[in-house]
Amino acid sequence: MRDFSYLRAASVDAARQAAALPGAMLLAGGTTLIDLAKCGVAEPETLVDITHLKGLNGIEVSERSAIIGALAKMGHVADHADIKSRFPAVSEALWQAASAQIRNMATIGGNLMQRTRCPYFRDPANFPACNKREPGSGCSAIGGVTKGHAVLGTSDACIAMYPGDLAVALVAFDAVVHLGQSQVPVDDFFLLPGTTPDREHAIEPGEMITAIEIPGSASARRSTYLKIRDRQSYEFAAASAAVGIEFEADGRTIRDLRVALGGVATKPWRARAVEDALKGKVLEPDAVRAASLLAVEGATDHGANHYKIELAPRVVARAILKMGETA
Repeated sequence: MRDFSYLRAASVDAARQAAALPGAMLLAGGTTLIDLAKCGVAEPETLVDITHLKGLNGIEVSERSAIIGALAKMGHVADHADIKSRFPAVSEALWQAASAQIRNMATIGGNLMQRTRCPYFRDPANFPACNKREPGSGCSAIGGVTKGHAVLGTSDACIAMYPGDLAVALVAFDAVVHLGQSQVPVDDFFLLPGTTPDREHAIEPGEMITAIEIPGSASARRSTYLKIRDRQSYEFAAASAAVGIEFEADGRTIRDLRVALGGVATKPWRARAVEDALKGKVLEPDAVRAASLLAVEGATDHGANHYKIELAPRVVARAILKMGETA
């Protein structure tokens, strides 16, 4: 184990300054950091403890929005009555994301910063070539076992899948990440790998997540998170969809539709083509299934992950039709 220094930040500003130091990492719930340290990916020189900082664990919900502090626990947010009623897809994404033990430790900010579960990324001893760990070294996953890898948003440098659930729901409903003095739409916060897969988030040294804000909407109130996986509990998605829908007064014509995909892309993936194809249309199963095929436009498989291209549209269609049944 590599020795490291421990620093207990006295304030948010002190935490930002310390986090900007070379080799520093923030410590909140620690559930992801411990994993990365065990497998030799994370070797921090300094851990900056922010767990005690006040004012970062609140959950404020109104008609206008929900503002969730970066240190709020996943379990607390998932169980919050107003989140469950006004943003059900967010609650469902959180309780399906991990075991109760992890949900009670992991924070919202840490969840957004989690790294990929690509086995090549997490095994530096056997697979030294990984552009996320060592830029320019290559991608061991390409040509390897790819059942759990992405089919959307990939590049010649990286095909690692984004593993999270919460961010999929946040992308669907245009959430914003608060970084203290600045704010970034969550869809822009997550970066495509391109030629720089080592840079996953639009966050600079000295910045830290302080909160996320989710605008309230009728589509957010009628929403769901559907997750398909190899086993029922506490597994990463083979494909998932966050869907929210608002109907016109007739209860069948779609006024607003939000669709985002998880488990199939290198970042949480907004399916705007599906939304545009169905807005203003009457909800009919055949039309929904046809439009859902647009969710995987431009997808590229690498052999064993081809099934995701067929699975994702089915998940999207099922989630949309489920919401139609509740109208």
